[in-house]
Amino acid sequence: MRINCWLAILALLLSSCVATPLRGTGDLGLIIERDVGRVQVVDTSARIVLASISGLGDLSHASVVFSRDGRYAYVFGRDGGLTKVDLLKRAIEKRIMQAGNSIGGAISQNGRYVAAQNYTPGGVKVFDAATLQLLADIPASYGDGKLSKVVGLVDAPGNQFVFSLFDAGEIWVADMTDPTQPKIQKFTAGKQPYDGLITPDGRHYIAGLFGEDGLALLDLRHPEKGVRRILNGYGQGEEKLPVYKMPHLRGWAVAGTQAYLPAIGHHELLVVDTQTWQEVGRIPVAGQPVFAIARPDGRQVWVNFAFPDNGQVQVVDTETQQIVKTLQPGRAVLHMEFTPRGEEVWVSSRDDNRVTIYDTQTLQTITEFKASAPSGIFFTHRASRIGF
Repeated sequence: MRINCWLAILALLLSSCVATPLRGTGDLGLIIERDVGRVQVVDTSARIVLASISGLGDLSHASVVFSRDGRYAYVFGRDGGLTKVDLLKRAIEKRIMQAGNSIGGAISQNGRYVAAQNYTPGGVKVFDAATLQLLADIPASYGDGKLSKVVGLVDAPGNQFVFSLFDAGEIWVADMTDPTQPKIQKFTAGKQPYDGLITPDGRHYIAGLFGEDGLALLDLRHPEKGVRRILNGYGQGEEKLPVYKMPHLRGWAVAGTQAYLPAIGHHELLVVDTQTWQEVGRIPVAGQPVFAIARPDGRQVWVNFAFPDNGQVQVVDTETQQIVKTLQPGRAVLHMEFTPRGEEVWVSSRDDNRVTIYDTQTLQTITEFKASAPSGIFFTHRASRIGF
């Protein structure tokens, strides 16, 4: 009888090993299914969905960062939920409600701290990446005690977080050397910074300004120089169109020594020299650009658009500065994500419940699969990149 028991236990252990084989995480990722509070775990090598994980709350403006080993994803929900997902076990490790209205976050250079940027209450909260224990609460206070919405939160070298205060018109830098008592530097940015990017080398932080015709740049190596205004008057003399969706700024749009930035209220990409921060060109596009994302090798920039042109994606050749292809992936294209070395790009079409995978060399469709109102697509190679 005892031998039979041991055999049964051994068989159970062996079966569990077979069910969860060893594998790496470098080709894993998440797709947000915004209408059902669910994420899909995907394998980008096999181009398949490995699992669906429910119970993540309101994902209508969700974003994701990854632990430095690529095993864990931190999902920031619009409802203030912060969910730690184990990509290997394909399950929720821990979930907390940290705010009333949240729109994203970042993970520190050393991978130990996760920060969430919040609209309600306005500010940033910093958590231990392992336990999700609260380490610091940074209210975005300004004026006579009012709280500002926080946008454009990024990680920066030196275990810093940089973010913008929409209502206060400021850029703050939080030094997390002591995570329980962050040191804050404050800079005047301009009127209504709506998002921010940090360059791939971690040196420059740029806040887009919704209330002014220009952008604000902070050199993080020389913060004592303060904020510098760049691209002043880029829309001067032109009729500004109604803005149907705010564009997003990230280091995704830096290709070589040039950045490709969406022009607010215009059907254009601004081409900017990242050595001088001067405009060097403009590229007319099909609509108001939302995301402009550079292929990892910098050869292309892929652009999607706000309503009513959000069924299209245009591909820009960075050598000729010309649009080489206009694609029609589906209705309401919300996001695009390149595989780690850029041979493929995955595109979500919310209103057609579809993700389409393109070959970036031929610009042809490789395959597609169903997802419920897909929005953000996030792959684990982000774990090794600044500002992702």
